[in-house]
Amino acid sequence: METSLVWLVGAGNMAIDYIKVLQALNKEIIVIGRGEENCKHIEATFGINAIPGGITDFLNTNPELPSKVIVAVNMSQLQTTTIALLDYGVKDILVEKPGVANHDELDDLCSLAEQKEANILLAYNRRFYASVIKAMEIIEEDGGLSSFNFEFTEWSHIVKDLKKDPVEHQNWFLGNSTHIVDIAFFIGGKPIQMQAYTAGQNELPWHKASAVFSGAGITEKQALFSYAANWQAPGRWSMEFLTKKHRLIFRPIEKLQIQRIGSVKQEELEGVDYTLDNQFKPGLFLQTKAFLENDFDRFCNLSEQKEMIKEIYLNMSNYI
Repeated sequence: METSLVWLVGAGNMAIDYIKVLQALNKEIIVIGRGEENCKHIEATFGINAIPGGITDFLNTNPELPSKVIVAVNMSQLQTTTIALLDYGVKDILVEKPGVANHDELDDLCSLAEQKEANILLAYNRRFYASVIKAMEIIEEDGGLSSFNFEFTEWSHIVKDLKKDPVEHQNWFLGNSTHIVDIAFFIGGKPIQMQAYTAGQNELPWHKASAVFSGAGITEKQALFSYAANWQAPGRWSMEFLTKKHRLIFRPIEKLQIQRIGSVKQEELEGVDYTLDNQFKPGLFLQTKAFLENDFDRFCNLSEQKEMIKEIYLNMSNYI
């Protein structure tokens, strides 16, 4: 038997962001966390049931199947948590990006999801930014993209001191940089040809694969693209998309700037409604709403994520 209840697995900062959205959507929630302290904080702050002990202990109580589950646990626990939910019979799961801790976990998870005929969607919330939605409208009005470029430089001087599971540090491209790579290729199209280059192997103690990244190619939308990142140097995330009429600039990603043909002026585009992105974690409200309403078109599903990781991300990151 299925209940309309939404399960939220995880009780950290990301889970709190989801709680704010779910309560604004008037959804009944149960939070399944691990530590008692976080669960008590959630109960006291939001007045909802937060159960400590982890997903395995919770499922051993034989709860009724929920309508939806959102998985917002640490990266190292994403795959095992999702497998436990699939084995229990859950059909619709929204999993925080990237869905797995490393590419070796993909095959087992994908096989089980296919066997269970379940919908597993990746929570790349930047696909739902107001800035991104507006930019895609402009690109369509302009007749499509000519080219685009993006940067995913990470701040190594900060990342190295973060208290993370070693698997998260060593797979930082997959766990963090794909936030920007995903949205770049979501807007610009999946690469059909690409050359990727890396340098700085073993120069970052916390990320031994590479430290400098560069590449270029062409996408299924016939747009040329290039990218760069240098984790040993100053930089930031940014994207630029070029049509025959406009240069659309995301710097920062949350806001859309525009440069019109015949002008060197770059200005923030007027008329973009950032209300939801200001009220909640950007993109999270529309992403969660779409998931709950079975509007899956804008999501990256698990099979698509497997394809991107194995064909694109491993090449870009030199994790092979």
